[in-house]
Amino acid sequence: MEKNNPKGWLYILPAALFLGVFMVYPLIDVFIYSFEEGFNFASQSFFGVGLYNYAYVLSDPYFLQALKNTFILVLITVPLSTVLALVISVALNSIKALRKLFQTIYFLPYVTNTLAVGLVFVILFSKTDTSVGLVNAFLGAFGIDPIDFIHGPYAMKMLVLSVYTIWVVLPFKILILTGALASVPQDYYNAAMIDGTSRWRTFYRITLPMISPMVFYLIITGFIGAFKAYSDAVAIFGTNLNVAEMNTIVGYIYDMLYGDSGGYPSYASAAAIILFVIVLTITCVNLYVSKRKVHYAGGQNG
Repeated sequence: MEKNNPKGWLYILPAALFLGVFMVYPLIDVFIYSFEEGFNFASQSFFGVGLYNYAYVLSDPYFLQALKNTFILVLITVPLSTVLALVISVALNSIKALRKLFQTIYFLPYVTNTLAVGLVFVILFSKTDTSVGLVNAFLGAFGIDPIDFIHGPYAMKMLVLSVYTIWVVLPFKILILTGALASVPQDYYNAAMIDGTSRWRTFYRITLPMISPMVFYLIITGFIGAFKAYSDAVAIFGTNLNVAEMNTIVGYIYDMLYGDSGGYPSYASAAAIILFVIVLTITCVNLYVSKRKVHYAGGQNG
């Protein structure tokens, strides 16, 4: 078999061109913009080259707030959504007869419009002069005073955003994990039953290692998705996220480009590169950890 067959390069050429034009070139372009001080799209001019854009972004209170919000959202939603999805998937896997029905029910929020779900959450958590919302009505049954989750304390607003984000990403994770659980060979479980192994030990020693590649995949995509969060915050708090103190890094980039005070592509590019470096670093760390912790069938355990 020929190792250097030129036909192989022809087969991948369309995909390579697509990636080059729509991914590699824009990334290089943004990297260049991030060093051009005062870049103007209309005149394609700038007045200097240096690190000023990065210094400005890293000292901008709005960016620091967005950075804080994004990291809190990542640290809360990625672990919780993954653990919840794993628990629900294990429960669904034990209900053989109705598993597909429950899979469909759990997947419905994933195909629902994001803004529509956000409107529902606003109705559930909002507190107005005429209504306290369903959540406050429930809390009132325990003697807790109504809380303004949408316009109130920062912690309450972050709680609503975290719950909303978990709700949105949970269906996809459940779908992936139920498929992974269904692919675990039954012979392993039969051997564990013969040995009298407890359910927890069976899960820890058999189930979790066998589905660890899918769990790792969901953690990686979860980190990337959470760092790119923007529509979630807009769906609940509106477009003026800086006033609500609930902006994210992607929201900051958008504001710098198209917001009311936008028109600063150099600052937006610098913020985008900072986000790229953060995501790349976390992904590399996860890949390193996966070599030791993830079990791949046919390969060696870490």
